[in-house]
Order: sequence, then structure tokens, then C-alpha cells
Amino acid sequence: MAGSTFGNLINIMTWGESHGNGMGVVVVGCPAGIELNETDIQKYLNRRKPGQSRFTTARAESDRVEILSGVFEGKTTGTPISMVVMNYDQRSRDYSEIASYYRPGHADYTFDQKFGFRDYRGGGRSSGRETIARVAAGAIASKILNQMGISITAYTKSIGPVSIDTFDPEQIENNQVRMPDAIAAEKAIAYLEECMKKQDSSGGVIACRVTGVPAGLGNPALEKLDANLAKAIFSIGAVKSFEIGSGKNAASSTGSQNNDPIRMLEGNVTFDTNNAGGILGGISNGDTIYMEAGFKPTPSISSEQKTVTRGGENIHISIKGRHDPVIVPRAVVVVECMTALVLVDALLENMAARLDRIVDFYNPEKR
Repeated sequence: MAGSTFGNLINIMTWGESHGNGMGVVVVGCPAGIELNETDIQKYLNRRKPGQSRFTTARAESDRVEILSGVFEGKTTGTPISMVVMNYDQRSRDYSEIASYYRPGHADYTFDQKFGFRDYRGGGRSSGRETIARVAAGAIASKILNQMGISITAYTKSIGPVSIDTFDPEQIENNQVRMPDAIAAEKAIAYLEECMKKQDSSGGVIACRVTGVPAGLGNPALEKLDANLAKAIFSIGAVKSFEIGSGKNAASSTGSQNNDPIRMLEGNVTFDTNNAGGILGGISNGDTIYMEAGFKPTPSISSEQKTVTRGGENIHISIKGRHDPVIVPRAVVVVECMTALVLVDALLENMAARLDRIVDFYNPEKR
């Protein structure tokens, strides 16, 4: 099946189904010499695993990762890194009746139209559980970025009608909805509880800030950094919108309002504002990269919905099983990891962008 690979110089291939034996990923192009073990990966997986709060699915999975190849004596070897997370708490019987009909908001109908077949157990490859593989790969990319002083901070900006008013990064991991605003988090939790009482779900917005990115990453035209980030984030199943910098607000502003004034400060080029979101002409400008992704509400809800059977009969359904009333908090780490993969790819590509850097790197006097 196409669509299971991502990246250029550092490339990942994800595999597995939500209710299959396990989920996994193969990472190709990772440089040798990176200190890496399962603990480095696990701390990222723990942030997306189920059962963290009453607002996540009750599926009891440890999401324990195992590195199968590409690491020797605690360091990457430069060869493909293969990782697996086994599935243990599948309850495929919860999904047996949906084999005959299409769930609203899910990929059931479109998957069936493309392949003439679908794995109805939790959505198969279309399940949010596929993001386990992305997080495992992104954890490696994040470790590379950390060594270069590049930091990625994603967080919940809004859930339903509740938006943050302040930004305190210390609060992100201190509440169930991963908001950097304790007061907004309390309001969001109350809103989600109301949604659950109504057998409904909520969408929200994840924001992401990247600091320490040097100017010059990305390309003009067809390999723009912002375009590659957009593809990475849009590939996350529930994402329905994506914005860089001022986003859609740029369309209603003037050039004098939207342009970021450029100044020199202590010998460095700086920008008075950041409407560009850290990217100009598809290339990073050295400022903070800022982006937002809008996530739709969880489509699996217990309240009654209209749909059709595979045979074309109109019916009403109420979806059973264990589902998140909101996807956003668990998706925060997925946004971070997909961003990390794009940036590492851009860093590797940028090493060969200028002849003077190539000559300098291979200068025999520096060996």
C-alpha cells in the first residue's frame, strides 16, 4: 500500500494495524553514533499512550517499545532502525457489527472505495494508533535536534470554545488537557465533561513553537519548509486545518501590517514581529517557527447518528467501544515528532546546499 513512507534523507516507513499484532516503524538514514535506547523512545510514547486520564480511551496498553535493529552497544550504527510496539488489549469484538456499515466521520467508506476491502477493527491503518510509529521515529529526530540546541514545544491552544489566555510551558504536562494555562485547562476539562454527558466529543487546536532553528533550512518552489511541515501535520489523521505564523489573518491584513521589520541586534539579523512564522520563501529565517493545527472532534460517539450499510440501506447507529472524547491532548506529542522529522530532514539536506561548506567539511587539514 502506498502512503506509508515519509521523508527524504531520513525516511520512515510505518506498519501495522490498530487491532493487529503490533505497530512498528523502520527509520532509514539516521546518522551513526547517536546514543539511543528504548528509554529515549519510551518517554515520548508515554505521552501519547491511552489511559492517561478520563478523557482518553480506556484501552489498557503499555505501548512498550522494542528496538530490533540499527543500534549496537547503545549507539546508532547508521543502518535501518526497526522498532515495534506490540498490541495486547485489542477488543475486536467491539467492532464486529461495524463491518456491515460505514461510521460517520471515519475513513470506512473511502477506504472501502479505494481498496474494495477494509480492516474494520478500530479502523486498521486509518486508526489513530498508527501514530505510535511516528512518535517512535520522531523521538530519535528530537534527540538529534536537542543536541543542536533546537527545541520543539507543542501544546493545546484550545478545546472547543475554550482557548488559552497565557503561556506557561511548565503547565503543559501538569494538566489533563496539556494546556499552558491552568485556568483555561480547568474550563476545558469542565467543557469536556459536558460533552461526555451528552455522549459527544470535541475538537481543538494544537500550537507548536520551534526555537533555535538556524536560517537557511528548506528550499524555494516545490520543497518549501512550510509546505513540508504542512504535509507532515496534515498527515495526522484528525487534522483539518494548518497555519504558519499569522495564518489566515494575513489574508485580511495589509503589507505594512503583515511584513516583519528587519533589524540588526548585536551583530545578528532580527525581526520585530513574527507574522511569517519563522519561514520566508520556504526557507527558515532564524526566528521562532510557529504553527497551528486544527483537529476535528473524535468521530466515534455514542449518540445516535445516521449512516448507510455496505448494501446501501439507510440506518441509525450508536458506536460502541473505547474512544477518546477528545484527540487533542494525546496528539500534542505527535505534532512535535512529525515536526522533528521534517526539521532533521531539512538539516541533513542543507549540509550539501553550498560548496564552501562541503569543501570546508572535507578539508584534509581539519581531519
